[in-house]
Amino acid sequence: MDTPIRPKPIYSTNGDCRAMLVSPNLYNMSGEWIGWITPEKEVFDVDGYYVGWLSEDMRILRKRSLTQMDRRKTPRPPGRIRAAATMPLPPLMAELPYSVVDVLEEEPNRLHTTDTGELKEDMN
Repeated sequence: MDTPIRPKPIYSTNGDCRAMLVSPNLYNMSGEWIGWITPEKEVFDVDGYYVGWLSEDMRILRKRSLTQMDRRKTPRPPGRIRAAATMPLPPLMAELPYSVVDVLEEEPNRLHTTDTGELKEDMN
């Protein structure tokens, strides 16, 4: 019998669960794939663009002054997952310095699904 995979919650600074990690893939709360994480804890969106890093307290952070978007090879998209009905309470979050941004709180559009996003071509 297969053991169900338990997603790890990804929180925003205000304590809301905004994403789930089923290593190495990130999913939104609807179970749609929104990105992936490297072994070095770097976070990339579904198009392969660098978003930030996964902190020890399970937040996705990035430098506020990020000017360059690195392109990486995107893994083959996984299927949807079934979203968990409940998530554990968030840990106490450390205050962030001004130079660091909580991506899920201030720029959630950086982690979008495969059928949305700023860099998608318009349908004619």
